[in-house]
Amino acid sequence: MRNFINYEDSLNILNNFILKGKIKEKIFLTNAIGRTLANDVIASENSPAFVTSGMDGYAIKFEDQKLGTLKIIDKNPAGSVVESKVEKGVCIKTFTGSLMPEGSDTLIPIENVEVIGDSIKITQEVPQGFAVRDVGENYKENEVLIKKGTTIGFAEIGVMASLNIAQATVYSKVVVSIASTGSEILDIGETQTNKAQIRSSNHLTVEALAKKAGAKTIQMGVIKDDMDSITQMMKIALENSDIVVTTGGVSKGDYDFVQDVVKKELGAEVLFHGVSIKPGNPILVAKKENKLIISLPGFAYSSTVCAILYLLPMIYKLEGSNKKLPIVKARINEDFPMKMPKTVFTACNVRYENAEYKIDFEGKRKGTSAILTNMLGSPALLIQKKDSADIKAGELVDILLLNDL
Repeated sequence: MRNFINYEDSLNILNNFILKGKIKEKIFLTNAIGRTLANDVIASENSPAFVTSGMDGYAIKFEDQKLGTLKIIDKNPAGSVVESKVEKGVCIKTFTGSLMPEGSDTLIPIENVEVIGDSIKITQEVPQGFAVRDVGENYKENEVLIKKGTTIGFAEIGVMASLNIAQATVYSKVVVSIASTGSEILDIGETQTNKAQIRSSNHLTVEALAKKAGAKTIQMGVIKDDMDSITQMMKIALENSDIVVTTGGVSKGDYDFVQDVVKKELGAEVLFHGVSIKPGNPILVAKKENKLIISLPGFAYSSTVCAILYLLPMIYKLEGSNKKLPIVKARINEDFPMKMPKTVFTACNVRYENAEYKIDFEGKRKGTSAILTNMLGSPALLIQKKDSADIKAGELVDILLLNDL
């Protein structure tokens, strides 16, 4: 009889597990979208480096607005340096992005003046310093602008480009190998030869999750239920990847060979085998040298939920990311009893309205842990902890947002 551990204990084991050292690489800036930054990005200079104009107008001395009329003595296009100085009673026409001329402290926009010959008549005054961008308004020299572990998006690309960074230093992608095991399952394209055969989706669902998390994947396909086939697959996968994921073969059946391969043929160290969760309590996690093996149950819903709970956080950790599973509070629309002393993850529908998440179970099918269609639409997982009480309608509960993974 296996001793099942608590869900929280299983997470603690993985949180304390250290895989191989993270590898860094440099890639061209626009190829870094979605990758994890491997070093802090620090400003090498002030931006702007000099006092500049924030709009089109006329550079003036603030107090000269009281004169009413000022003489235009020069033009100051962006990208050039004007030699003229702003002194009492004069102004310089200045454009967006231009350096503010020496002697000026305010920019009065073109909408606030009337041009008469070579002078302007001020029709509406502005506060001192109006439309003037100070040194370091964007950022200051030596300021940490983007922290290591950030997932690079469009804004990070733009900031790095402004710093003249052509190549981003990122963590190399985590390599995940995936296989489904079972003599009764068929891969896509295989022809059914008897009614006992079923179509496997697990290896492709897990691959999709891993790719969305930023991993590089190796698809090992469907492996028949025999020791030699599974052992050979596992050895190849361990040679070529950081994490190996299998589905099926971890229960107590006569043909559940994955656990035997992991424990006996590979001699891997089992971190845990069996967790008090529903779905997915037969899950097995082991390590072989500096590689991780995650063996998931065979039912589609179970394997998918466990891949989300265990595989995705390990990908985030190994790629150096600050990402976490998107767990938020939501208001439930009905009573929901605690049915068993396990941590339970139940598919539900989620919507956001009136500044809060709300969940219901309309259209969700009840049955075994094979019902993957319960994850279609706008899905979430209701999380009931092992020691939690029955839930009452209108209460706030924890949910995991599946479409935000």
